[in-house]
Amino acid sequence: MKVSDYRQYDAVGLAEGIRKRDFSADEVRKAAVARAQEVNPEINAICHPQFDDELPGSMSDEAMLSGVPFLLKDLAQEQAGKPCTYGSQALKSQVAERDSSYVTRARKAGLVLLGRTATPELGLKGVTESRLWGPTRNPWDTRLTPGGSSGGSGAAVAAGIVPMAGANDGGGSIRIPAAYCGLFGLKPSRGRVSAGPGMGEHWTGASADHVVSRSVRDSAVMLDYLAGPEAGDPFVIPPPAAPYASVIKQAPKPLRIGVFTASPYNGEVAPECVEAVESTAHALENMGHKIEYAKPDFDGMALARCYLGLYFGEVSATMAQAAKRFGAKDSDFELDTRLIGMLGRTLPLPDYVQMRQQWNVFSRALGLFHQSYDLYLCPSTGQLQPAIGALDTPAHLQVVSRLMLLLKAGRLVHKSGVVDQLALESLALTPFTQLANLTGTPAMSVPLHWTAKGLPVGVQFGAPHGDEATLLQLAAQLESVLPWWDRYESVAV
Repeated sequence: MKVSDYRQYDAVGLAEGIRKRDFSADEVRKAAVARAQEVNPEINAICHPQFDDELPGSMSDEAMLSGVPFLLKDLAQEQAGKPCTYGSQALKSQVAERDSSYVTRARKAGLVLLGRTATPELGLKGVTESRLWGPTRNPWDTRLTPGGSSGGSGAAVAAGIVPMAGANDGGGSIRIPAAYCGLFGLKPSRGRVSAGPGMGEHWTGASADHVVSRSVRDSAVMLDYLAGPEAGDPFVIPPPAAPYASVIKQAPKPLRIGVFTASPYNGEVAPECVEAVESTAHALENMGHKIEYAKPDFDGMALARCYLGLYFGEVSATMAQAAKRFGAKDSDFELDTRLIGMLGRTLPLPDYVQMRQQWNVFSRALGLFHQSYDLYLCPSTGQLQPAIGALDTPAHLQVVSRLMLLLKAGRLVHKSGVVDQLALESLALTPFTQLANLTGTPAMSVPLHWTAKGLPVGVQFGAPHGDEATLLQLAAQLESVLPWWDRYESVAV
């Protein structure tokens, strides 16, 4: 099988070809490895290759994706006996003792695991440029970032190494790389995909696991395998009325969709991102859906504070665990991570609890919105793909950060109001994704627009909790009306 032929298939298509004996699973695997060896030195998407040691996944009749190459994200998605570094030097010796539920179900689907993809340290950034692995580059233009934190997966799929790859999303980490890399990316509802057995919920319920993919049907089929509880999960949400793979074959009912393009944090939004939403809204009207300009009513600055409070708590806890398990020192973490960890250690516990309780306010506001609208439509990101290194902390702010760490000035920073500025700066490029994480609702980025220079621009749809089916139905309808598959021939690498 030629690499050029391999790249013409999505995962479902590859599995069908293997079943029909148009080509063998071994030919498919060799084509994927050849493509990886060709382009990974340029894009740096795969941080832990395992091209030679992975046995094929399930080949049973129930395994719809038997023989399809797949990459896991190097954050959660633990694979027994393999490293799971979270993009951090402090965790580079961490080896998983057992498969996560995610990996168990991926194997049941028949997927062949070829390695793990790069992520920023602890998955904290919307770019994938860790000190451990170096920058991952966007296949559309290698001067630019593929986004984060699932940037390695986004780059690998866009470059045609695999048709889909593992991803997770605690603040936009599926949808941002999908938008920047011209892919489809669905963040499932809280509780839809188990975080077990090692965790009850990732990021206290803000994060969810799934994939980034080229086709909607690949994401639908994969969600059919990943969805469902494991013993001991904190709660169980109702399963879909029918498998997602069959649901997407039906057109959605005429939907009422609320549209907004203004940033919740009052920052600037790139004209291309606004244009993407407006052209999509026009297309939806022509498809019979009802479009109105409307948005959920919530305090954007409060959402930003609560989201950053989640960072503080999670990072400080992870740093403490790394010190206890691996003897990690603060210097093993990147400067930005260390600063966030200090702010977590000095955040008063009542303040953290109040922030977590405030998630309910955002959920109620979104619930009221969905009483009038089936979905919302907005930009996936506020700006286009930044250049590699563009978001590095400037030298003078690095000096300030080191001084704050030296003086252990965390409590002073909390009292000074600087945290609000940190929240706005850290979320300025990607202000539209955090709402779905704190509310636990499903949201997707769909690649429906390209700039004059040929760069992809994603649009985002959000639905009520548990309604992935409507999102996937609409995505499949849009994919048929506004197809994007032919765009992948223009990938630079």
